[in-house]
Amino acid sequence: MSGHERHDERALPSGEEEPMTAAPLAAADRWLMRACLWLPLAALLLFFALPMGFIAWRSLMQDDGGIGFGNYLALLDTPGVWQATRNSLGLGVATTAITLLLAFVLAYGMDRTCMRGRRFVAAALTLPLLAPSLVLGLGLIFILGRNGIVGQLLGIRPDIYGFHGLLIADVLYALPQAVLILRAALRCADARQYEAAEVLGATPWRQFRDITLPGMRYGLLSAGFVVFTVTITDFGNAVVIGGDFAVLATEIYNQVSGQMRFGIGAVVGLLLLLPAALSVWIERVAAQRQAGIGAESAQPPQPRIARGRDGLYAIACLGIAGAICAVVATVILAGFIRLWPYRLDLTLKHYDITVSGGYASLWASLAVSLIAAAAGTLLLFLLAFSVRRLAGWPARAATLLATLPVGVPGLVLGLAYVFAFNEPELPWGALYGSLFLLAMCNFYHYHTQGYVSMATGLRAVPAQLEEAVAVLGGGVGRLLADVHLPALRITLWAVAAFLFMRSMVTLSAVIFLVTPERSLSAVTVMRLDEAGFTSQAAAFSTCIMAVVGAVALLLHRLTSRGRTR
Repeated sequence: MSGHERHDERALPSGEEEPMTAAPLAAADRWLMRACLWLPLAALLLFFALPMGFIAWRSLMQDDGGIGFGNYLALLDTPGVWQATRNSLGLGVATTAITLLLAFVLAYGMDRTCMRGRRFVAAALTLPLLAPSLVLGLGLIFILGRNGIVGQLLGIRPDIYGFHGLLIADVLYALPQAVLILRAALRCADARQYEAAEVLGATPWRQFRDITLPGMRYGLLSAGFVVFTVTITDFGNAVVIGGDFAVLATEIYNQVSGQMRFGIGAVVGLLLLLPAALSVWIERVAAQRQAGIGAESAQPPQPRIARGRDGLYAIACLGIAGAICAVVATVILAGFIRLWPYRLDLTLKHYDITVSGGYASLWASLAVSLIAAAAGTLLLFLLAFSVRRLAGWPARAATLLATLPVGVPGLVLGLAYVFAFNEPELPWGALYGSLFLLAMCNFYHYHTQGYVSMATGLRAVPAQLEEAVAVLGGGVGRLLADVHLPALRITLWAVAAFLFMRSMVTLSAVIFLVTPERSLSAVTVMRLDEAGFTSQAAAFSTCIMAVVGAVALLLHRLTSRGRTR
């Protein structure tokens, strides 16, 4: 029996043999396994746990240098915060209700009907993911603003700023994520239930009411809380089209950047953390319940042609997709228009950007996104690989730490980085203002999504391959090089591209970390819009979308080739 197959053959009291256990690892392999686990865990502690501890501590630091709850008491005398809280909650509820209705129509139309144009609808839903969130608000201003194209055509001056404009922008921004969740919920259904219902004489409406809706309840709940969280934590749309309608995200920005009240900003950040964390927890519970509904042998229902129904869903879905395309296309077009909407001749002058640092921020974003994609993918791979080999409470503790970042809004994480790293006397203070720190902030903003994708990919690696490497005497290094890296090639590319694209377009996580000497592309768009250079903001947004779209197309080709091999 080889060293990898030895086990203790002592009989247990019941007469059963003790389960086989692997032989102890060689010294080099033990050190490699420790590195695989402790390197990403140390990074998690430094770039996530430490900043969150600092923001909690900063909320207790009073203006006179004392420690106490003075900032929390001062919050009671800050009416703007409570008005922003009410506005955020009201906007979140309204956005969630409308988004769920539209997302259900889109998901049901794409998965349960034979409507035409499903590819166009799917492509349109990817557009909000390729651009900073404020692009949607910018597009609505070009269309429905006081000097928008609609006002010029109708001879009116509509006012899109405030609640209604922010509501439309947030619905368009959150819609793709809700559709993904609802489509996944629809695929959990079992065609045999519908066949049995037909045998029993149930009408299509009765099947919809008694099978489809109950089967989607957890998916609807999950999507609802995702939309609510995205809405109350979004900063980009709020700062562009919110106007005088204050929300919590803009209130944090005003308290810190406008009034330099860092203690109050930390308290408001923690206040924003509470509903976001609650929403994430409920969403996770709902997602787990939804995952347990469908049986492994379940077959999703195949839609049948019904011309009337298919036509109505096609009109509705294509209309929603067309609205998304119109908003994004307007931003792209406005970057080429000489003076929107008065002089509509084409020009490239808006791409000659010299203010707000010009294109330096775009190259900085490229560097930050590449660092986030490379370092993040490596850390996620090592963490998922090592956690898979843990058991008991260490595995649960590591998994909990890896999933905690999903409950922290980007604005709160960025503010926490300011408190933690803007301390020159501390060892890690040297990182402040660097591209690496910006990359780490972006990475840990989306850490949980990447970790879940990586862990899911690892579960698909055949256990027989790992056993074969062990039988042939291969160590941890051979296991990584010969089994996991080849098997996870597509997953690694997908996670790297996801981190790159989100890092290119995120705004809230880095708004407090940029400096006059070093900015990022999404922040430059916001600065250009604030300065009144809306056409240049549109042109710069188009450049960002072009870069992100090129990466998305490259990923599609890479994964397509990988699946055909």
